[in-house]
Amino acid sequence: MSHPSLYVRVVFASLVVAMLAGCGSMGERQKQEDAEWAATAPVTQPTPPPADGSIYHDMQNMELFNDPRAHRVGDILTINLVEAMQASKKSETTTAKTDKNTLNAPELLGHTLSVKGGNAADTNLNSANSFDGAGSSTQSNQLTGEFTVTVSQRLSNGNLMVRGEKWLTINQGQELIRLSGIVRPEDIEQDNSVDSTRVADARITYTGRGVLNSANQQGWLARFFNSKWMPY
Repeated sequence: MSHPSLYVRVVFASLVVAMLAGCGSMGERQKQEDAEWAATAPVTQPTPPPADGSIYHDMQNMELFNDPRAHRVGDILTINLVEAMQASKKSETTTAKTDKNTLNAPELLGHTLSVKGGNAADTNLNSANSFDGAGSSTQSNQLTGEFTVTVSQRLSNGNLMVRGEKWLTINQGQELIRLSGIVRPEDIEQDNSVDSTRVADARITYTGRGVLNSANQQGWLARFFNSKWMPY
C-alpha cells in the first residue's frame, strides 16, 4: 500500500515543480527585460543655475534660425520602423563507414588451431556504420510603423543616443515597444525623422502582455515537456 502512495506523491511533486518552472520562466524573463531597460536609463544631471547678463538671458530662445531636427538632450526624434529580416539555413550530412578484418587461426605447438570438421579457426570481423541527417530553418520578420524617442545623451563626436518606449493597452492586453541606439545627426531628415536601419547598436523590443499574449503561448506542462529538463 505504501508504494502506490509514494508513487503518487512523486508524480504530484514533479507536476508542481514543472508548473512552477513553466509559470516562473515567463515572469523572470519579463522582469529581466525590465531590469535591463531600467539599468540603461540615463542619469539625470542637476540643472545649472541660469547665467543672466545684460544682453543675453539664459532660458530664452534667441536662435537666429529654427532647425526642427533633434540635436540636444531631451529633444524628440521620430523613428521610422522599416525592419524586414529574412534568414534561411539548410544543412545535410551523410556519412558511411565499413570495416572488414580477418584474424587467422592461432598456432599451438606448431599446429593451426581448428574447429570441428577440420576447418581452421579463422575469425572474421565485419562492421558497418552510416549516418544520414538533414535540417532546414527559415525565418522572416517584419516591423513597420513610426515610433518617437528622446535624445538621452550627446556623444563627444556629435552622435545622439536615443531611447524610448511606448505602451498600448487594448482591452485585456498590453503591447510594448522599446528602442534604444545611436543616431548620426546627418541621417536625420528635415521632418525630424530617421529610419530604424540608420540606428547603430539598435535594440528593438516588441512584445505583448496580458490575456491575448498568454493565449498564444504553450501551457506550463507543454513547455516543461519541450524544455531541456525533459530527458526524452
